[in-house]
Amino acid sequence: MSGLLYRLGRACAGHGWRVVALWLVVLTAMGAAVASGSTRTADDFSLPGTEAFDALDRLGAAFPGADGTSAQLVFAAPAGQAISSPQDRQVVAEAVAALAAGPQVASVDDPFVTGAVSPDGRIAYASVQYTVAVDALEPAARDALYAAADQARAAGLTVEVGGEAAIAAAEIGLTSEIIGMAIALIVLLVTLGTLVAAGLPLLTALVGIGIGLFGILLVGRVVDLSSTAPILALMIGLAVGVDYALFVVSRHRSQLAAGMPVRESIARATATAGGAVVFAGLTVVVALAGLSLIGIPFLTVMGLAAAATVMVAVLIAVTLLPGLLGLLGHRIDAVRVRRRPLPVPPRDRTAGGRWVRLVTARPVLTLLVGILALGVLALPLTSLRLGLPGSESASTERSDRRAYDLVAEGFGPGANGPLVVLVEADRDVAVTAEATARELATIPGVAAAVPPVVAPDGATALLTVIPTTGPADEATTELVERIRARAAGLEQRYDATVSVTGTTAANIDLSETLYSALPVFVLVIVGLALILLTLAFRSVVVTVKAILGFLLTIAATGGAVVAVFQWGWLAGPLGVDQVGPILNFLPILLIGILFGLAMDYELFLVSRMREEHLHGNDARHSVHLGFAHGARVVTAAALIMTAVFAGFFLADDPIIKSIGFALTVGVLIDAFVIRMTLVPAAMTLLAERAWTLPRWLDRALPHLDIEGGTPHPDRTVGTPTSPTPTEPGEDSVSTPRPVTPQGVR
Repeated sequence: MSGLLYRLGRACAGHGWRVVALWLVVLTAMGAAVASGSTRTADDFSLPGTEAFDALDRLGAAFPGADGTSAQLVFAAPAGQAISSPQDRQVVAEAVAALAAGPQVASVDDPFVTGAVSPDGRIAYASVQYTVAVDALEPAARDALYAAADQARAAGLTVEVGGEAAIAAAEIGLTSEIIGMAIALIVLLVTLGTLVAAGLPLLTALVGIGIGLFGILLVGRVVDLSSTAPILALMIGLAVGVDYALFVVSRHRSQLAAGMPVRESIARATATAGGAVVFAGLTVVVALAGLSLIGIPFLTVMGLAAAATVMVAVLIAVTLLPGLLGLLGHRIDAVRVRRRPLPVPPRDRTAGGRWVRLVTARPVLTLLVGILALGVLALPLTSLRLGLPGSESASTERSDRRAYDLVAEGFGPGANGPLVVLVEADRDVAVTAEATARELATIPGVAAAVPPVVAPDGATALLTVIPTTGPADEATTELVERIRARAAGLEQRYDATVSVTGTTAANIDLSETLYSALPVFVLVIVGLALILLTLAFRSVVVTVKAILGFLLTIAATGGAVVAVFQWGWLAGPLGVDQVGPILNFLPILLIGILFGLAMDYELFLVSRMREEHLHGNDARHSVHLGFAHGARVVTAAALIMTAVFAGFFLADDPIIKSIGFALTVGVLIDAFVIRMTLVPAAMTLLAERAWTLPRWLDRALPHLDIEGGTPHPDRTVGTPTSPTPTEPGEDSVSTPRPVTPQGVR
């Protein structure tokens, strides 16, 4: 592979303007295609094959329009007063009439007609039913909803808007991106030392995420695309785009400092660091694409969208970046942040060299302390509960959250998450449904069972069950299980089909399906790691060590997420407004993403240790040399990725916030605790055993030249007599030496 990348890098460096022009044409053409139309996102977290989702489909067929989206207009009088005066009733009636005249509205219920008024008379709500699903709702329909609320507010009532139709699609403001990129630029300046070198990874990353997002939006015109999918792709694409370019640029500048000609240096950097980028990128792509194995449509789209953006970042790192480096030449070191580069200390006296000596001085103690600390952090994971955050988890600055709180205050927490029971029978469906309602009302945890409504076909009826607990409460999940157990007996008694559905039951079914899929997905990821890492390092021991480290990362990260978002530890200082179940698809998403990123750091650090060992150094010295060589760049890459993910943690949307927090903590743990602390300690303890491979397996495995095989045997570089000083701590290249074909970097 390195030979191919060598030729590719050399060709791109020699035809820089053509390469840049080609990528600009692609970016412009895709941008123009996106601008020519619109992409509609749909947060359809559906799961065909489960009771709740299948019943929802039958409900929509039996009650035309019932599967459309809905909203609530919640009215509240000042504390201690009631909405009882003729003036207040008139205000509510006018708001209801205005809503009924709005576009795409099927019906609006007057609270004084339906009885949707709290016992103390202070709070009332009007239910709005639309003719279309939430993703097909026109902006004019939402405008009419908020206009009716403003009209009632002007008359002196407190009015909030809630329900599915009131919740805007997840969005990310420019603030999150700017903060992440600003921190990334600072890290790059400190690492690379010049403004041009620091700006190049950011520039190529922006091109990559631009093309990736344009492509996702275009695909979104023909497939259902959740609002989270492009945000996740942006998050990952920006992080890996900067990191991958950093590895190549850092290698290129080290070789230039050693006196290597520009074009040759670009070719070799593409063949070596670029080879590692390709392998690491493919690992991330395979892990993200593996989300499709779960069989959940929205998760498949999310994983494939992010994987496509990563693939674009890899292609840019081995084509556009070499082209730009060729155009810049030695100007890559222009605009230094310091007037004079400081002298370079010996590698063993750099921060990385001192750290690796510290953690390997007593490797057993390092491993015990590190594993114990991560184990303690992972303890909260034992109480993991999954759910789908709704308005209850939103910021109190949002109207839908305030509407949720008012409804819970006036009617009880269960009013925010009613259960829908669908009764289907060939005869006497009304009688069967009424008997079902009476029996369900006796189940503990049921606050009320609303009388049933019979469909026009006469064979279907639905009734609404109000729990005593909120939709995210564990007791509500237990109630759904009790109702379904009771429904089995009802079906036999009345020869009918009784199904529990509705948004709350659907979210419970989705969460349970995702939870049961976790062990299978972990086994798939572990199997993938065994194959890829054994091919990369030709060592079973190193592979098993890497997998154990990854599992520690997942456990500790999951524990931190549960502690903050479910238990509420540090929730206030971290800006988490409401604690509750963890986002149901977060664990699977976290496993897929962190696996790819963890293998990145493992590859870039351990591959250098392997190269030093292949060059004749003993195992312990190889660990020290390899770690000291790559520590600075890996540290910078991890800090950049952390900054990007932390910027998304500032989002108001609870889904994006939890994903941003989990990835931030995961990268910090994996990079600095696992890969830069426990890995060198374990490699030192394993010594020569780390690089043994059974002969039969050695013969069976193909020899992959991932990073650092001889890229072009006809070219050699003379030894410079006086290497140019580089930035402090930056890897310096002394005497170039031949590289073993199976070597890495």
